[in-house]
Amino acid sequence: MHSRTVFFVSDGTGITAETFGNAILAQFEMKPRHVRLPFIDTVDKAHQAVRQINHTGEVEGKKPVVFTTLVNMEVLKVIQEGCKGMLLDMFGTFVHPLEEELGIKSHHRVGRFSDVSRSKEYTDRIEAINFSLAHDDGQSNRDLAGADVILVGVSRSGKTPTSLYLAMQCGLKAANYPLIPEDFERRQLPPALVPFRSKIFGLTISPDRLAEIRAERRPNSRYASLENCRMEVSEAEAMMRRAGIRWLSTTTKSIEEIATTILQEIRPERLVY
Repeated sequence: MHSRTVFFVSDGTGITAETFGNAILAQFEMKPRHVRLPFIDTVDKAHQAVRQINHTGEVEGKKPVVFTTLVNMEVLKVIQEGCKGMLLDMFGTFVHPLEEELGIKSHHRVGRFSDVSRSKEYTDRIEAINFSLAHDDGQSNRDLAGADVILVGVSRSGKTPTSLYLAMQCGLKAANYPLIPEDFERRQLPPALVPFRSKIFGLTISPDRLAEIRAERRPNSRYASLENCRMEVSEAEAMMRRAGIRWLSTTTKSIEEIATTILQEIRPERLVY
């Protein structure tokens, strides 16, 4: 059972409120119920949100925690005056003091996506996502010169989710390429990757964990056997050492930690946030 309900209220997508709120909640040993209330951009919607928050508090007998990133002051006022939960106004906490310190008024713009039609960064992000999807799992060798980073590793070592994270969060064109038995027999990187060695980053994983992951996909197969996983991981790591490729183990790391390490090592010239 959850110990408390947490609301994330925003006049945009709610992603900023939820990301920031979750970072704070991670400091506490609890499993709250999450409720995202996006696009609360009118007074009427704000009143509906207040009713939902207050009803939850009455039913559960505990004040809900409410994170907000509301820009519209009329809408925010409704939440502030009517909400019976613990209200944490992130923009009020950070934006207003910064306005005073910098002597500059903020744009009071709703969400990071409010002007995407004019945003080159947004267009670049979409292109990066398309690139990463087209170059997932070695599907294409075309335009690898345009990649910001190329991830290599055995199948199911975390290449695809890391590639997509780098594309979606950082706007980087991330290709990923699986190392297969033929590569181990040659004891060399796939020929298509050799010209781009400086962009390559390797991912590995413990054989035990790899066998667990593969067994979920193909139970009782050689592909998922612990013996085969040990062989592939050993050969892949040996190959990366010989090629002088930077690599890390994904066994106990989150996608965010993996991506951050890659960015520190590869240091691509362009980064989009």
